[in-house]
Amino acid sequence: MNNHMMAAVLYGKEHLQVEPVAVPKIGSGDILVRVKVALTCGTDVKVFRRGYHARMIVPPAVFGHELAGDVVAVGEGVSRFSVGQRVVAANSAPCGKCFFCARDLENLCEDLLFNNGAYAEYIRIPARIVERNTYEIPAHVGYQDAALVEPLACVVRGFEETAPRPGDNVAIIGLGPIGLMFVKLAKLRGCRVIAVGRRQTQLERATQLGADELIVGSDESDPVKAVRDLTHNRGVDVAIEAVGKPETWEWAANMVRRGGTVNFFGGCPNDSRVHLDTSLLHYSEITCKASFHHTPAYIQKALDLICAGHITAGFFVNREEPLTNLLEVMRHLMSHNGHLKTAIVP
Repeated sequence: MNNHMMAAVLYGKEHLQVEPVAVPKIGSGDILVRVKVALTCGTDVKVFRRGYHARMIVPPAVFGHELAGDVVAVGEGVSRFSVGQRVVAANSAPCGKCFFCARDLENLCEDLLFNNGAYAEYIRIPARIVERNTYEIPAHVGYQDAALVEPLACVVRGFEETAPRPGDNVAIIGLGPIGLMFVKLAKLRGCRVIAVGRRQTQLERATQLGADELIVGSDESDPVKAVRDLTHNRGVDVAIEAVGKPETWEWAANMVRRGGTVNFFGGCPNDSRVHLDTSLLHYSEITCKASFHHTPAYIQKALDLICAGHITAGFFVNREEPLTNLLEVMRHLMSHNGHLKTAIVP
């Protein structure tokens, strides 16, 4: 193995260079993975645009976090994995000891260890993630499918926390990869899905995944009225916001029936504010929830869904590009909000 590799290094706001860097050194408990595929993510696009992430990226740094690959080296004490195994590693692992971990809120861990560096030929998986949040890929599962585990785990957790029941009316606002995953999970649960998206291509993809009703959500339309018209003016049982804009958060709160549940899944820009009708929330007993990140248990659940063939890359990944084209890919995704994922091949 060479001592150097090609990697995408983020230096600051929209400043990205694919250049030679040292292959990461591994220590006790670590593994080194040859990246076979890394998928783009909306969070990566935000990091590229802003030039940093308060919790995950301090430039200059190699970034990217959705990956699958092959183990090429193992550190002292590693027994679960060996050279040659195909693996998928999550981008974080909780400590298992803090206040929140003790309360089964590992996603809110006070010492949540993040790992980035997927846009590279090799990535070091630190010991805690090796121990708590790395998994072998079954032979029948492709690398692109396996790399969907991390975003899917976030969606599965959000979906289960919201707890739709079979037969429920579920409105899903936003039909990027995350929203489309929610569509698929809702259909697997036996729900009636009302998909709200801005672009015809997004609505067509939602239809392919089983959406029952389609609504164009634009500045000129009234998606809240459209949803209520489809539910005898009662509103949906569950509304899931997967955009991350104050306007669509407000749509979601106004789409649910009395006693309904809203999940504000999409994270809004810092310092955002929303205006919610307190009378509506109180007298209609609306439950408002938010979901952030994942836990090892949900990574396993996501992998199980992928292994069963319920979630495949064919619906969520529509391009494949070499690592050398990553800057062009990021600029494209930045100007085409809601685009599907691109598979980056180092």
